[in-house]
Amino acid sequence: MQQRWPDRLWIVRHGESAGNVARDAAHAAGHVRINIDERDVDVPLSPLGERQSDALGRWFAAMPAVERPDVVLTSPYRRALRTAERLHQSGGLPIDPADFVIDERLREKEFGVLDRLTSAGIRQEFPEQAEFRRLLGKFYHRPPGGESWCDVILRLRSALDTVSLHHGGRRVLIVGHQVVVLCLRYLLENMTEEEILAIDAAGDVANCSVTEYRFDAQVGPRGGLLLHRYNFVAPLEEAGAPVTAEPDAAVAAR
Repeated sequence: MQQRWPDRLWIVRHGESAGNVARDAAHAAGHVRINIDERDVDVPLSPLGERQSDALGRWFAAMPAVERPDVVLTSPYRRALRTAERLHQSGGLPIDPADFVIDERLREKEFGVLDRLTSAGIRQEFPEQAEFRRLLGKFYHRPPGGESWCDVILRLRSALDTVSLHHGGRRVLIVGHQVVVLCLRYLLENMTEEEILAIDAAGDVANCSVTEYRFDAQVGPRGGLLLHRYNFVAPLEEAGAPVTAEPDAAVAAR
């Protein structure tokens, strides 16, 4: 019987971005808006994010060639794609960037009218949305023009179907965003809303952290993926690249 799931699956959040830095500055100054000019899709890595990506690339490069990723799927957002490219440039990925699978289903959660607003900005400009979110919770609240966590999960179900259909038995790396990491955990581990929100509340997913699953043939009738590590940042610490865990620019709507 053909193996359905990859032998190993790594899910990596992109390196620190200019949006992370701008978001911190806006909150520290008490601003209602986050000062960043690019579309969310075009926000680049910060210099630190580049260092983090290079450090993680060297960690992958230290693995035997037969254990490194041989399939790369990435969000089309610049910060995620550039993270994957720097992993390759640092020797960690034998896959040429031309062969990366750029999958829009792995993109950041869309924030709609709340994009670029701080928590204070949402309360000031869209108090009704702040109240809806309080009542519904972040799992179900969908801002106008944006997505709820459930919407993200819906597209990620489809992405995982693609992984299982085309990449069974392979070593797959996914490069995405904080919500993508959390929602993939929700799906792969068959969690409840309460369980995944408790993990989210415990702390942000660090930039360039690694969440890793390994295939176990004893799980279910056809085998399955078991969590090996979550939010693993040792490669950054060992390389002296500061660990950051700031949410992206529209954190308040996350």
